[in-house]
Amino acid sequence: MKNSEFQSYFSRLSDTLKDLNTEPVEKLTELLLDARDKEHTIFIFGNGGSASTASHVTGDFLKGISYELDKRFRVMCLSDNISGLTAISNDLGYDDVFVEQLKVFMKKDDLVIGISGSGNSVNVVKAMEYAVKNGAKTVAMCGFKGGRIKGLADVVIHVPISDMEITEDIHIIIFHAIKQQLIKKLKGDNYSMGSAYDNRVK
Repeated sequence: MKNSEFQSYFSRLSDTLKDLNTEPVEKLTELLLDARDKEHTIFIFGNGGSASTASHVTGDFLKGISYELDKRFRVMCLSDNISGLTAISNDLGYDDVFVEQLKVFMKKDDLVIGISGSGNSVNVVKAMEYAVKNGAKTVAMCGFKGGRIKGLADVVIHVPISDMEITEDIHIIIFHAIKQQLIKKLKGDNYSMGSAYDNRVK
């Protein structure tokens, strides 16, 4: 017997995916390839579930995508440095946890990806504003009405639904789709991560 509440959630997820504009996803893929080619750093960050997405994506680039490549992706998750995050939060304020890291590490033409379901997380907004002002390429990933970061970034990937869980689901789905696309482009259509997983030591 089907649970109607679960079916409703899955249907809303499926319908939102069908309505998603994939053009900015393609643009993000191009920006990622350009950053790799030019050896620029890719910074990614967010709060809560978006922080987990940023960390997950960084791991995907570190191993899953960059593995076996001569030229690899330089990806840094600004949500992962616990001592840095807590020090900045304690001494300066939580609004500055990402922007202060960009001030240390970011260079002109680096790629900055801010993730915020609402689009209004102040620390994400401040970091994006700094990135724009200092010559980085910027990507905003948001949901709901897009919030403040929607008007800041060069590329906006907007999930058109007022539901935080579905927004977060689709953000990670987008990155997984990009991962597979990058692997095909850089390693060939016949490359299979599945075989690598199947053959690893259990």
